[in-house]
Amino acid sequence: MYFYKIRLRILLCCVVYLLLRSLASAAPIKRSAGEQLFTIHCAVCHGQKGEGGKGPTLAVPRLVRAPTFKSLIEVMRDGIPGTEMPDSGLEEAKIRQIAVYVRQLGRQPGGPVTGDPRAGEQLYWGKGRCSACHVLNGRGTPIGPALSDVGARRGAPYLRTSLIDPEADVPKGEQPYREEISIPTNFLQVEVRTKDGRDIFGVRVNEDTFSIQIRDLSGHTYSLFKSELIHIEKQWGKSLMPGYSNTFSKRELNDIVAFLTLLRGQQ
Repeated sequence: MYFYKIRLRILLCCVVYLLLRSLASAAPIKRSAGEQLFTIHCAVCHGQKGEGGKGPTLAVPRLVRAPTFKSLIEVMRDGIPGTEMPDSGLEEAKIRQIAVYVRQLGRQPGGPVTGDPRAGEQLYWGKGRCSACHVLNGRGTPIGPALSDVGARRGAPYLRTSLIDPEADVPKGEQPYREEISIPTNFLQVEVRTKDGRDIFGVRVNEDTFSIQIRDLSGHTYSLFKSELIHIEKQWGKSLMPGYSNTFSKRELNDIVAFLTLLRGQQ
């Protein structure tokens, strides 16, 4: 009888332990205030865990544009002129909470590198013919955006999508040229005909009420008064860049994305 009671107690203890363990695993994980604010205000561009997307990867030991805690707060408070990074509009206390969380992201172990950057560099200059439209460290034709620091501006998921579906993030609706914002927000494919019979096709470089500047596929830039034009077609949502899903294998896509993420301009 005594041993029976002992066995029953052991069994009850095991049941209670398993029940408590199940409840603990089912309980929601409490997130810090900084993480909650990051999810609301930052994750749409930088990824849920700072892995990058439309905005650069934040889960790295050192941020190029914000290497210190102070500079990180300044970037979030004031934004970065000439980029798509806006000022947060948040109060200082909330900015500091987000900054603490972002710094923690950089101390977490990163995921494995799935591509070979050296092979990706060869694909960039060779099979991909990327320099036909992009400038990298002074080499190439400036039709699309310069890529010398693209790894500091864009995360790997965004770069992969851009290679597979180049029109995914091209502006679809009509909007005026914004001098303070860089490509791709200002990207626009344009075709015009002048009064003297010239047909010009390319991308918008600049535009105001009275004039438009267009760079053609050879890299030549035209500055035209709109009064000189008899036809102007703005091709919203279109991109000159081809999709590479049928050009690159899955491994090659991994390689070129790995190469692009390392392009961070002057350090």
